[in-house]
Amino acid sequence: MIEKIQFRLNELPKIAQTILNNVQSKTLLFYGEMGTGKTTLISAIVTELGGNNSTSSPTFSIVNEYDVTKDTVYHFDFYRLKNQNEALDMGVEDYFYSGSWNLIEWPDKIVNLLPENVTVLELSLAEDGCRILKISEKKLSNGWSKK
Repeated sequence: MIEKIQFRLNELPKIAQTILNNVQSKTLLFYGEMGTGKTTLISAIVTELGGNNSTSSPTFSIVNEYDVTKDTVYHFDFYRLKNQNEALDMGVEDYFYSGSWNLIEWPDKIVNLLPENVTVLELSLAEDGCRILKISEKKLSNGWSKK
């Protein structure tokens, strides 16, 4: 599935619900330049899953945990990660294989550690201020696999 959606920020709840209704994986990889709305979209997804509105970027803590209706969401921001060993040291594989939601910003920093089946969300800005979202399901052949 490859889907391309153009939206405005006031449509975030609808976009978040569309994502949740169509993904095949609970590991969502968010790609996009700074300012494209990755954290804002993640916040909307957490809200749609039943979390409260107090989500924030885990830029310095690397991971934030949110309790949602009947599940947990782990929100990662690997932007400041120096190398993949830092992610391993924090036990990232335990999060990835917990069965919970894993919403990952800057996944390119840990590409060899990612689970095999993921959903890729690519965000960009249109000239008119809208966001463009491309959604695709991927099977990573070079990803880390649980042994």
